[in-house]
Amino acid sequence: MPTVPMSADALAELRSLLGDRCTTNTTVREHHAHDESFHAPAMPDAVVYPHSTAEVAAVVSVCARHRVAVVPFGAGTSMEANCTPVLGGVSIDLSHMNQVLRISGDDLDCTVQPGVHRVQLNEALAPHGLFFPVDPGADATLGGMASTGASGTTTVKYGAMRQLVIALTVVTPEGDVVTTARRARKTSAGYDLTHLFVGAEGTLGIITELTLRVFGIPEVIAAATVRFPTVRDAVDAVIETIQLGIDVARIELLDATAVRAVNAYSGTELPEQTLLLLEFHGTETGTSHAIGQCREVMRGHRGESFEQTIDAADRRRLWQARHDAALACRATKPGGSIFATDVCVPISALADAVEATQRDLEQHGVFGAILGHVGDGNYHVVMSVDRHDPDDVAAAEAVHDRLVHRALDLGGTCTGEHGIGIGKREHLAAELGDGALRVMAAVKRALDPSGIMNPGKVLPDRYLR
Repeated sequence: MPTVPMSADALAELRSLLGDRCTTNTTVREHHAHDESFHAPAMPDAVVYPHSTAEVAAVVSVCARHRVAVVPFGAGTSMEANCTPVLGGVSIDLSHMNQVLRISGDDLDCTVQPGVHRVQLNEALAPHGLFFPVDPGADATLGGMASTGASGTTTVKYGAMRQLVIALTVVTPEGDVVTTARRARKTSAGYDLTHLFVGAEGTLGIITELTLRVFGIPEVIAAATVRFPTVRDAVDAVIETIQLGIDVARIELLDATAVRAVNAYSGTELPEQTLLLLEFHGTETGTSHAIGQCREVMRGHRGESFEQTIDAADRRRLWQARHDAALACRATKPGGSIFATDVCVPISALADAVEATQRDLEQHGVFGAILGHVGDGNYHVVMSVDRHDPDDVAAAEAVHDRLVHRALDLGGTCTGEHGIGIGKREHLAAELGDGALRVMAAVKRALDPSGIMNPGKVLPDRYLR
């Protein structure tokens, strides 16, 4: 059953519930019409700002009765139009639900509302000697990070959101409130509802509370850089590091193009070759041992200038430069827009995949940098594209299609962490096949019979007819 445009009756009910926290202001709607992706914006009919799970449930109930689309919105930092209201409707902005509700140092967990930002959570955890490790780069909200299955630079040691979410409170598409699990670290009780909603991109329900695993702040945190003559040398070094079980918290790859862009944008003086950025967490003895092992592995694969630091300011500058890479790439082209995408392949196939992608960029005349969470085979291509130049856009899309098909041919996935959103729905079908998507569609129809929950995302439309 398709959604319908917002009616005057539906809008009146929402205003009755939330007062001036329901708005049709054009500027506010424009802010909620897009994320950080290359995809076209689309305006919601209204934006609401609930303060509680009960208010979210009430809003969803109104929308369900009137068959109005509902799209959850966190910080708008997603990369595949995951929060763009492509069919209009109501954008539910969860930024006012931003409380850290509970921290348990004894149990190494916490409970937060979905509008809590990643940096905000770590500021609250720090006095307890704790931190939350998932770092996708942007200061995203925890609800959005769970909804998109975010990971980032520290996944190689700590895991991604799929591993670190213990339990959720979720408002279903008919306005019911469900708790997916208790706080226990393991359970054999019933279906795994928690992981049904993690990565569902708001198509099955709206997350209103999260219980998360947290970790003790390491005694020592050390960062290092090492440069290589080729991407293959760097990736081979990473593969051996992982196979030997060396305890690294981050292993990030920047190709020479990315390093040049970062140096120009951030004022850094990194060597403009293929570069690995590494970080080690642990005790003084353990970290020293891991660094020594890693240095030997890197040297064996032609790694040079292994430079390390434990200075916190130096580490922050290094990782900020890495996180600014997308902005750095955009700045290389006047009027350019970021066209960023990601794939993930088995780590043994990573060097072949990255080298082939570099050739594609050159052959299609597209400026693009390659960045990778190479410890788990996930890499990103960040292209700077003039969205008003049809030839430029077509070339970037050709590179993107070849990137994804290559990843699938190598046994990988069309997205390691950005999610499916709008842009990769057909690639999901190619990746998992007709049978898997029919199962997903059956789940979607069972939970969301009116089709109001973030429509137009994840599943191709033909599976939901």
